[in-house]
Amino acid sequence: MKGKMLLNLDSEDEGQFFIGCAGGKDTIVRIDYEKQAVLADSNAFSISVKGLKGGHSGDDINKGLGNANKILNRILYIGTYQYDIAIAHIDAGNLRNAIAREGRAIVVVSAANSGKFVQFVEEFALIVKNELRITDSGVEVSIEPAAMPDFVIDDFTQSDLVDAVYACPHGVLAMSQDIENFVETSTNLASIKMTDTQIIITTSQRSSVESKKEEACNMVAALFGLMDADIEHSDGYPGWNPNPKSEVLSMLRQAYVNLFQKEPLVLAIHAGLECGLFAKKYPDMDMISYGPTLRGVHSPDEKLLIKTVSQVWDLTVEFLKILK
Repeated sequence: MKGKMLLNLDSEDEGQFFIGCAGGKDTIVRIDYEKQAVLADSNAFSISVKGLKGGHSGDDINKGLGNANKILNRILYIGTYQYDIAIAHIDAGNLRNAIAREGRAIVVVSAANSGKFVQFVEEFALIVKNELRITDSGVEVSIEPAAMPDFVIDDFTQSDLVDAVYACPHGVLAMSQDIENFVETSTNLASIKMTDTQIIITTSQRSSVESKKEEACNMVAALFGLMDADIEHSDGYPGWNPNPKSEVLSMLRQAYVNLFQKEPLVLAIHAGLECGLFAKKYPDMDMISYGPTLRGVHSPDEKLLIKTVSQVWDLTVEFLKILK
């Protein structure tokens, strides 16, 4: 590439220019388990967590949203130690870069404890509803009878699993010391899945400080290492250091004022932008990121505000006029 300027049309709020972003890396955990026979005189139940907003694991991580993995595991943790439940299946969360909005587990409970366990889950549903009444009020926790599974996971793995997921951090780990109200480092407990032989947990760490990104990855790895899990880190992607004296920023800002007679906001974002990857390969390239207004990104509720598409188009054309 010979160009020295880059316009990245991948931001999510019209009128906001981004000149820096966080780097990210995934930590994937694989836990082997043994199949254990289902005890006689037991009942099976399906537990569901749904109705959460979900959202982007970078841009929305500081909004106090519920995480279906964490909520579901609270039930499984108490169920394990107070009601002697056995876990048969877990399927919670989905994308590595999205906050988990739904989760489901199949558990087996002795007939003697079934009634008490159902009552606990129903009461817990009200507790979570109250906890998230402001930030994620649509949350729903439910329990209903299920078909008896062929097996449950072994007791040793189950206790280690619910302990580790309970202790696994999720959310903001540190705020920036340089930019007010800007998240520096965070981690997302993205998903918990089961295969025929393994439980797979996917997490994602972000930071605008490279050493802090690595520390967050090591924190998650150290936790699951205590249960001898197989741990893998992705290659990750680099952050993008802000340049407030950017020539591209100056010209795009002038173009914006020419068109809309107001100043744009100039920000950094706690999410990954393609600019970080370009900056690693082309450190002298002058870059900026902007785009139309999006909502509910990385969720089934994703929306685009149509009128902002033409605004971004006009802005780009105006920038090219100034560049000439």
